[in-house]
Amino acid sequence: MSVVSEPIADSLESIRVPHTRVEDMLGYVTSVVVTSLGLYLIKSVGAVTGGTAGLSLLVSYWTGLPFEVLFVLVNLPFFALSLSKKGMGFTVRSLICVVATSALTRVHHDLLDIKDLDTVYGVLAGNLLVGLGLLVIFRHGASMGGFNVLALILQERLNLRAGYVQMGLDVSVILLALLAVSPLTVLLSATGAVVLNIFLAFNHRPGRYLA
Repeated sequence: MSVVSEPIADSLESIRVPHTRVEDMLGYVTSVVVTSLGLYLIKSVGAVTGGTAGLSLLVSYWTGLPFEVLFVLVNLPFFALSLSKKGMGFTVRSLICVVATSALTRVHHDLLDIKDLDTVYGVLAGNLLVGLGLLVIFRHGASMGGFNVLALILQERLNLRAGYVQMGLDVSVILLALLAVSPLTVLLSATGAVVLNIFLAFNHRPGRYLA
C-alpha cells in the first residue's frame, strides 16, 4: 500500500483549483434539489433522519407545524455559531440553501403524487439523496446548517471526519424519535442515518478532494 508523503501532499495542495462562481452556483442548486427530494421521501413515509432535519421532522410530527418552517427555525442558533466560526460568506450561503431546501421540499409535496411509498425504500433512498446533497454542498463551501456546521468546524479544527462526527450527534435525534413514531420506523430511520453518514465519511475527508 502506497502512502502519500508530506512533500507530495504539499505539492497536491499547491495545485488545488478553486471552483468558479458558476460551478459553485450549480453545486448549490444541485444540493438543494437533491437534499429536498431526499427529505421529502423521508417525510412521506413518516420516518426521521439525523441532524436538524430530523429534529424538524420530529417537531412537525408532534405539533403538526409545517416542516418547511421548522427546518429554518431550528437551524437559526447554529447559524450564529457559523457566523462566529466560519464567517459571513459561509453563513449567508448556507442560510440561503437551507431556506431554498425548505421551500423546495414543499414544492415536491405539491408536484409529486406519491402514494403507498414503501417505507424501506423511502428511508434508504431519501437518506442517500440527502447524503449526496450534503457532499455536494460541503465541497462548494457551504452547508445545510445545524449539525453540518458543527461537523465541518470539528473536521477543520480537530481533523475529525465530518461524517463520523455527525453520526454521533445523530444518535440522540434518532433516539428521540421513539417518542413520536413506531420502534420499527425508528430502526429503519437509524439504518438510514447510518447509511447517510457512512456515505459522507467515505467521500468527504481532508485531502481527498482537490477541486
